[in-house]
Amino acid sequence: MMFKQILKELKIHAPFTIFGAITGIIVMALFHRLPHTTSYNIFYILHPIHVVLSALVTASIYNLHACGRGPHIKGKCNLWVLLVIGYVGSIGIATISDSLIPYLGEVLLNMPNRGIHIGFIEKWWLVNPLAILGVAIAYSWPTTKFPHAGHVLLSTWASLFHIIMATRGEALSWFWYIVIFLFLFSAVWIPCCLSDIVFPLLFVRKSKSQIRTPPGA
Repeated sequence: MMFKQILKELKIHAPFTIFGAITGIIVMALFHRLPHTTSYNIFYILHPIHVVLSALVTASIYNLHACGRGPHIKGKCNLWVLLVIGYVGSIGIATISDSLIPYLGEVLLNMPNRGIHIGFIEKWWLVNPLAILGVAIAYSWPTTKFPHAGHVLLSTWASLFHIIMATRGEALSWFWYIVIFLFLFSAVWIPCCLSDIVFPLLFVRKSKSQIRTPPGA
């Protein structure tokens, strides 16, 4: 049942993820010569925002399914359980999506300035509190509509600027663009669906959730 749900969600989100990857390639074509410091700063704007949206959606999915909560429905949800699920789902998956997969692409392409940037360690004072903020919002006002769309685009662009940091402003061949497109797509498609939808549902009893995604997620 869960495997079928994963396949369903991946199919639903593939077109939008492709669109996001295309926008990433366009941005890279225009801005791949950005200085490393500028790309680094942009990455640490996009990545933390991605984390807070991911935490919001992940915790909201669990809150809505496991606790029967909504904007007009009052229910009780264990805040500490919600915090662990929202934090792990956002920090863990966002790190894979924004840092680890792009770094793998940088290594395979032998980029000149490749490096791995782990947000919750490198800028722990910024990224970790934002993950907690996303969970706190989901606890009081769970929502899944806008944040997931924003999450996909922000994840794509965060992954992109992680890669741009590694180019050192050098000209890119068409082969690089193809490989980067594939890595941008894979960095977002599977991790974001797992984080936003599948991961929180693993902790919900089927009798309550019936493994259904709220409209707009």
